[in-house]
Amino acid sequence: MKRREFLAASAAATVGLAAPARAQSASGGGRDLIELRTYHFASPEKQKAFEDFLADVAIPALNRAGIRPVGVWKLRAADNPRLKLEADSTDLYVLLTHKSCDSLIGMIPRLSRDSWFTSDGAEILMAPKESPAYTRFESSLLLAFEGMPHVEAPTMAADRVLQLRTYESHNDERALAKIHMFNEGGELAIFRRCGMTPAFFGQALIGDKLPNLTYALSFASPEAMREGWKKFGQDPGWKTLREDPTYKDTVSRITNLVLRPARGSQI
Repeated sequence: MKRREFLAASAAATVGLAAPARAQSASGGGRDLIELRTYHFASPEKQKAFEDFLADVAIPALNRAGIRPVGVWKLRAADNPRLKLEADSTDLYVLLTHKSCDSLIGMIPRLSRDSWFTSDGAEILMAPKESPAYTRFESSLLLAFEGMPHVEAPTMAADRVLQLRTYESHNDERALAKIHMFNEGGELAIFRRCGMTPAFFGQALIGDKLPNLTYALSFASPEAMREGWKKFGQDPGWKTLREDPTYKDTVSRITNLVLRPARGSQI
């Protein structure tokens, strides 16, 4: 697509970056709606208690409610030297996969009617004000890319890592151009060719630091991650794509986190 044609097409979608209606019907081949949460805890002990609650109570209940897969990850200082952390983070990153808008809207009512969830999870769910289960959580809502409409769990290797990357853009038009670069431009296909298997690619509909997109790559080990990026940087298709003027200035800031699966994570 020529740059002029792309600009004209994307300008019409600037106010609403995507059409969420396409995600409404899972049986009709719609795209997943992805909720990405970051939970903050007052201590490692609080983090561990919530991790156990997710693994033993919440994830089975979410699966019964049709929400699958559920990802839960931790951030370790040793995996993220550029962040210069003094200790492992006490945050938990949680991904909820919805096959429809109804799934997203009806999640809390369905869980509240699950007697096993409410009884076995009471200690966390009913934690008192003076000792809350978590301090707060942040949430963003993503719409899966057309080029990758569903969340995947590429590997469940014991040493697996997940690379979570957020690309911020300085305006909606450039954000759309970056999404086009992944889909029609072929960057997603280059990732797969280089052994960098995606877990999800999502366009932010609601959240902080908009406009942005977030994606995750799954690797069997940290070594596989390093090898994948090495291949990607040397790939002839990527070298051509990054020089295409259609995609100039699409990203203004990148957040890159290397995460490890918590107990019970399905990704």
